[in-house]
Amino acid sequence: MTIPHEHYPDPHHDTFSKTVFGFWLYLMTDFMMFACLFAAYVVLKEGTFGGPSIEEIFSLSYMTIQSLFLLAAAFTSGFASLAVHRMKKGWTIALFLLVFLFGLVFFWMQLSELVRLHLSGLTWKNSAFLSAYFSLIATHALHVFFGLLWILVLLAPVPWKGISLDSLKRLTCLRLFWQFLNVVWIFIFAVVYLMGGL
Repeated sequence: MTIPHEHYPDPHHDTFSKTVFGFWLYLMTDFMMFACLFAAYVVLKEGTFGGPSIEEIFSLSYMTIQSLFLLAAAFTSGFASLAVHRMKKGWTIALFLLVFLFGLVFFWMQLSELVRLHLSGLTWKNSAFLSAYFSLIATHALHVFFGLLWILVLLAPVPWKGISLDSLKRLTCLRLFWQFLNVVWIFIFAVVYLMGGL
């Protein structure tokens, strides 16, 4: 007796493997950049020059809610990737749009916080601490922005062309990117906000 199998592109196909491996290499270089920004922040966080410190300018509850939205986006991207591998076009579109929605809320909250600080007169020019803080947070926000654009670009052909081997590779890389953003943000949340508030 034969057992029917689902028909979808083989993730161990040579081209697929090379693409995903190449994207992992890109993520590692990106991680090194964030590591340098983290190191700069840790060294400069005490350099407030008489200005406010981290615990004086942020709300831990606000940052926790913000973090939950990015966590939800990364979690949903995992389910979206399962839908892609099972060739479920409708579920793929719906779940990646949900990732986009969660990511958009996170990005809006992140941007609102940076704008609030800037309007209150706290910019990257005020102190070494704020310079390191803005560099780290703004770099992550820029990554989230491009992640949101990437969702729209990669999802656009799916309703008409379906899920091909090319879209499988690209959407798998997209899922890895959102997982990466979540991991980096966990470090930011722990080092900048949790440890900063102690």
